[in-house]
Amino acid sequence: MDFNDVSLTALRVFRAVAEQGTFTAAAASLGYTQSAVSRQIAAIERAAGAELLERRRDGVRLTAAGRVVMRRATTVLDEIEATARELSGLPGEGGTVRLGWFPTAGAVLVPLALTALRRTDPGLQVIGREGTTPALVRALRAGSIDLALLASAPPFRAPDAESPPLVLQTLTERALCLALPAGHPLARGDFVDVADLRGQRWIAGSASGEDRLMGVWPGLDERPEIAHVARDWLAKLHLVAAGCGLTTVPAALAPAAPAGVRILPVRGGPQEQRRQLLARLPHPPAEAVTRVAAALRAAALDADVPDRAGRPERVARPERPERPE
Repeated sequence: MDFNDVSLTALRVFRAVAEQGTFTAAAASLGYTQSAVSRQIAAIERAAGAELLERRRDGVRLTAAGRVVMRRATTVLDEIEATARELSGLPGEGGTVRLGWFPTAGAVLVPLALTALRRTDPGLQVIGREGTTPALVRALRAGSIDLALLASAPPFRAPDAESPPLVLQTLTERALCLALPAGHPLARGDFVDVADLRGQRWIAGSASGEDRLMGVWPGLDERPEIAHVARDWLAKLHLVAAGCGLTTVPAALAPAAPAGVRILPVRGGPQEQRRQLLARLPHPPAEAVTRVAAALRAAALDADVPDRAGRPERVARPERPERPE
């Protein structure tokens, strides 16, 4: 085993593969060819004298040896990045926290927390990034973020089956709502009856797999008519405002809805719940990470506003961390 010749490039490639889950995705994120990524991984595995990645049909996972190397590689890369920030004159006192969030959390919850942190901890630096829940879980395990805001839909369960289990805390749990054009006949009341959703035109997300119809009200007993497909939630809401169709949204997006959109609850069937989870690895967090987590919990409480039908919604669970379900 000889790590003397392992380059920083190889360490960065190794972290990217662990974070992205596949060689192809890592190559795309780094701007490399897939063969270049494969060569770097082969080099670092030769230096380690062990297989660091388990190759599977659905991607790659870190082996036990890979987790050891990843932990050390993250320390080295973090120190290099901290040195670069210090030399460029960026503030370093107060600590740096790398936060990941799923897209809709960046519309309301994250800005609330960051605004509060600028007042209470002006020396604390939060470096943020957006991603899907699976990508953020991989980033946590790869050590490239410290905290992650994750989305969860029923059946509620742990976001991955890897060991050690993540420490999870539920920040919000609310029913899914419906975004409608303000002039739509169903937008005249304080709620929408689920029976009236048959035959509507929908604006769906561009996700794949089980979520390929994200944006369509779950459980409809018909094949929905998809008018438009869009990845970005704001684009979907502006398409709604233009009268192009309906889409589902988390209740937390109501304050960020553009003019011409009503966000209403749906009645007449089981409530479609959505959770926002705060996740981290189980080792004791740094003080800066603890302060950011506290700001996110407080922001979740600040976002506790009445819905459009006038009923208050409680959003935050107690601050006790909970283990995966």
